Amino acid sequence: MLQHSYLFRHNRRKFLKDLSLAFGATTLGMPLVSLASCQSSGSETQQEQQTNQASGNSKKLGIALVGLGSYATNQLAPALQETEKCYLAGIVTGTPSKAEEWKRKYNIPDKNVYNYETYDQIADNPDIDIIYIVLPNGMHAEYTIRGARAKKHIICEKPMATTVADCKHMIEACNQNNVKLSIGYRLHFEPHNLRVMELGQQQVYGAVQQIEAADSFVFSGSSDKWRLDKELAGGGPLMDLGIYCVQGAIYTMGETPTAVTAKFGEVTRPEYFDDVEQSISWQMEFPNGAVANCRTSYNKNEGLLYGKAENGWWRLEPAYSYSGIKGKTNEGLMNLPQVNQQARQMDDFARCVLEGDETKVPGEMGLRDVRILEAIYEAARTGESVAIQT
Repeated sequence: MLQHSYLFRHNRRKFLKDLSLAFGATTLGMPLVSLASCQSSGSETQQEQQTNQASGNSKKLGIALVGLGSYATNQLAPALQETEKCYLAGIVTGTPSKAEEWKRKYNIPDKNVYNYETYDQIADNPDIDIIYIVLPNGMHAEYTIRGARAKKHIICEKPMATTVADCKHMIEACNQNNVKLSIGYRLHFEPHNLRVMELGQQQVYGAVQQIEAADSFVFSGSSDKWRLDKELAGGGPLMDLGIYCVQGAIYTMGETPTAVTAKFGEVTRPEYFDDVEQSISWQMEFPNGAVANCRTSYNKNEGLLYGKAENGWWRLEPAYSYSGIKGKTNEGLMNLPQVNQQARQMDDFARCVLEGDETKVPGEMGLRDVRILEAIYEAARTGESVAIQT
């Protein structure tokens, strides 16, 4: 996606220069989530189907994917072949060869294919109800705001944006245009992570005392080089992977941390990591005194979410992968199904649009997390504890 880098920088500065959107930030409450709700969200009962048909909700909503990189190609498009309430209706890409390939593979009509120059014309297309932003992080704000002005509901990949200010602009644009905004937090629809939410928030083993979270992979440099561009990525592995650790700790506790300390790791591959961090570790403090020790790196492979409570413990490893998540507690293995996380995520948002419900992964959650990411970077730069602003 680096071919869009110069165009992005020029257009984004011009686009955001004129934005002066007033916004009042609020603290996002963390609703208790039940595993039963996840297990029933992937399919409707016969009674639910009859109710939806009677209320006119049998329609499948059309989704347009904006950006046809690896995640859209290998995860979202296949997942949209399994969804029940939405389908792949359109695409937005700057690569003509990709457009032709996707049109053939998914039977997408010419009128539902856009590039980044014709993107705003999507407002005139009734086939498309939802836009899914799958672009580099630094482009999320512009394309979300333009999508909202086109009166389309929005799913935006994580992290929501690269700054708190951009997150606020995105929320305000969606509110002003009366469209819904959801963040691509797929693990809120995954049974093992939902079980962790129950164990922690319901204090099944007593109050949570300690959390350990790690998410890392070895960056090869062969693809997705935009991840090394600070303006496009917003940072290194913290923005890309560490956000899963932030999320995991928060949905274990069901509350927002109060303060953070952090430290950048050693740079052993300066040929790659001269603009963004190679690794970072941080510690989050929660109101009840619990502590979450977290780490992320582009130089190792890890995927862990561990929780210790007064009378027990639990462990997911791998914790954040697209499939194959495994979990256990002090009582034994978690006997939970593997699901298509992306299909459940998109179906749930389509249901929210159809039924007028609020998404459980809204823009306010994305804003909260970017605020925490900014605090982590500040703590690493200054070497001091940074309070989490609410």
